[in-house]
Amino acid sequence: MSLVFLQRTLSALMLVSVFALVMAPTMSWAQDAETEAGDTAETAAEPADDATAGEEGGDEAATKTPGELGLGIDYAFNTILLFLSGVLVFFMQAGFAMVESGFNSGKNAINILFKNSMDISVGVLLFFFIGFGLMYPGAYGVDVEANKYFAFGGVGLDGYPLAADAGYSPAADWFFQAMFAATAATIVSGAVAGRMKVGAYLIYSAILTGLVYPISGFWKWGGGWLMQFENGAFQDFAGSAVVHGVGGFAGLAGAIVLGPRLGRYVDGKSVPLPGHNIVLAGLGVFILWFGWYGFNPGSQLAFASADDATAVSDIAMTTTLAAGAGGLVATLVSWGLFGKPDLSMGLNGILGGLVGITACCDCMSNNWSIVVGAIAGVLVILGILMLDKLQIDDPVGAWPVHGLCGIWGCMAIGILPNSHLESGSTNFMIQLIGTLSICAWAFVTMFILFTILKGAGILRVSAEDEQAGLDISEHGMQAYTSH
Repeated sequence: MSLVFLQRTLSALMLVSVFALVMAPTMSWAQDAETEAGDTAETAAEPADDATAGEEGGDEAATKTPGELGLGIDYAFNTILLFLSGVLVFFMQAGFAMVESGFNSGKNAINILFKNSMDISVGVLLFFFIGFGLMYPGAYGVDVEANKYFAFGGVGLDGYPLAADAGYSPAADWFFQAMFAATAATIVSGAVAGRMKVGAYLIYSAILTGLVYPISGFWKWGGGWLMQFENGAFQDFAGSAVVHGVGGFAGLAGAIVLGPRLGRYVDGKSVPLPGHNIVLAGLGVFILWFGWYGFNPGSQLAFASADDATAVSDIAMTTTLAAGAGGLVATLVSWGLFGKPDLSMGLNGILGGLVGITACCDCMSNNWSIVVGAIAGVLVILGILMLDKLQIDDPVGAWPVHGLCGIWGCMAIGILPNSHLESGSTNFMIQLIGTLSICAWAFVTMFILFTILKGAGILRVSAEDEQAGLDISEHGMQAYTSH
């Protein structure tokens, strides 16, 4: 039996197992549910209450068009802007691809682009069949207070009716959420670049998008246990922990289990392996910054009222200030440490500032958003240096940017002055419990998965293939040809 055949067979079995595990025992939950989800607070990437009330209109309302239900200009305006926000988040896939390929060797560029393209391709299908129903069972009528750790609403949008007071279309809701799921999966690509087999990566991507991310996402955005504390609720507006923390800690697990790239650490000393195209990486960062204006402001989920429009613009402002502060501070710190301003550190500082403000862009003042971004810029450098000391090879700094700054973004809500603390809707302990729970869930589940794949002998390419480059060994082609 060839290794390729075994790899493909295990991949297929893993996907079938996910479907069987999730769908078989839970398909009847939505059919038998007698109550609909309650108010799950003002969170990002969460179906609004008026859009998820599954029973108000009854079967008759579910069969009517938006026009027949009397849904007017507000519904249309919210729907089109939520769709456009999803398009911006989709464009972030291009940014991730450019950053990861630019920061890595040119002999692995095709492999990185392949992984990014499969993340979105596999991700949207699994999120349609499994992920959305796991993440938002309340949209299908499941009582999430009674099933606060795990629930399944249904496949696709079947059972997610168009309510008579819906704020936007179910399809726009699904599209926006699917882009977030694909983002969480793509973060890992850079952390495991240059040494992971294609089949193993596809297995990881499928399980994270279809199972791991939606379950922890339900805990927060679907109205699960993190929203049911007696004295408040866990706050993470657009996903510092729910999206970026999950991706960052999944990437950390992969980097640890895989081990460093060949030549990265020699005789206990760190040997830098420069990326092949810093210009490409810089372009990718600007694309990601651009896409973040769909990620954060779009997570308001409503745009038609004066209050919502003001909130959207305020969120765009805090997002911009934090990104600028993160980039500037990371540059200045690297200048002081290394004697010259390090562009790669500055670029990652921008991303760290964006990740840090993602959880709190709705509740921080402009001045405090600068503080959030500045601290994130410092954390990025400290995280990179720490991984280097531990000899954990993360080629793009995925964990410092997304994991460490993801933690900071959520914990900043419990530490710095903001509207959530002022209103008593959360506190330090709630933020700590929620942040650690989500990040630990991603790290432990992915560490187990990567360890299983390693034990099966299908995780890492051979030394010879790694030396030749994954473009040749895994894909049989080259990104760049010499003339």
